[in-house]
Amino acid sequence: MKNRSVFTAFCLMIFLSACSAKHEGIIMTVNGPIPAREMGATLVHEHILVDFIGADSITEQRWDKSKVAEIVLPYLRKVKELGCQTFIECTPAYLGRDPLLLRSISESSGLNILTNTGYYGAINNKYVPGFAFNETVDQIASRWTEEWENGIEGTGIKPGFIKIGVASGNLSDLHKKLVKAAALTHLKTGLTIASHTGPATPAFEELEILQNEGVAPEAFIWVHAQVEKDLSTHIKAAMMGAWISLDGINDDNLEDYVLMLKKMKENNLLNKVILSHDAGWYHPGEENGGEYRGYTTLFEKLLPLLRKEKFSEKEINQLLVSNPAKAFTIRVRGI
Repeated sequence: MKNRSVFTAFCLMIFLSACSAKHEGIIMTVNGPIPAREMGATLVHEHILVDFIGADSITEQRWDKSKVAEIVLPYLRKVKELGCQTFIECTPAYLGRDPLLLRSISESSGLNILTNTGYYGAINNKYVPGFAFNETVDQIASRWTEEWENGIEGTGIKPGFIKIGVASGNLSDLHKKLVKAAALTHLKTGLTIASHTGPATPAFEELEILQNEGVAPEAFIWVHAQVEKDLSTHIKAAMMGAWISLDGINDDNLEDYVLMLKKMKENNLLNKVILSHDAGWYHPGEENGGEYRGYTTLFEKLLPLLRKEKFSEKEINQLLVSNPAKAFTIRVRGI
């Protein structure tokens, strides 16, 4: 495994040098780097496996990788048939992140898959590891940077972005620390920060912290922005440069998404919007992984509605292809 990690690091260095020479952005998948132009249509916020048992109890022994793959692969192959090429898996550490499982599923499905580094502080900090409560910003950022530099937990698989999570109100001291650690990690790695956020209040507090730490809003994805019903806040954040992730698409809320997208279009801000379902996922401990929700609604139902509302193919391509490539390109975006 060590030799593989060294070889992977060497190949990454060569790849990054070649991309730099061409001024071309890269995306880090679980199978290694790819040019950003090869991402294609992308689902920016989905899950394959999530284990809600808690950071103090979780272990990979709670699931069988082959059983998970057997259940999940038909859903991934279906969305690939519909045109999806890249799948961003947002399950963080201590909630069921499994890089080796994701690499196996990526190879079997033909999809590019990204995983992440970072900690999820939402839901009363149940999924934050105990040591993080007492560690400093620098210590936490060092752990996340280590995963970028040397791979996750000895696998050699590198994160493609930073995933954190905060509560829906004003930021607690712990959540401020997570945001600051994400800022420091971004400045060291160029990885984009995707934060489970929801309402506008914590979103703008996060943006303020990031800017104070020297990170531009372009490095920040406001995850679950659709939770905030005051659409003027989407416009404000997008005008600052942040990415607006409308990522809860399902059969019952399509008209809401059409409305939000029309509002962003009216303000010439479609270039800051990304889309997804927040769907899946296999639940360890439940029979056959519990109820699994697929990833096809965007392609089968939302896109036809957008075309009916006179969204052009260029605008749809921007939402599904161009914007995700820009959002997840590895690049330090400082102030």
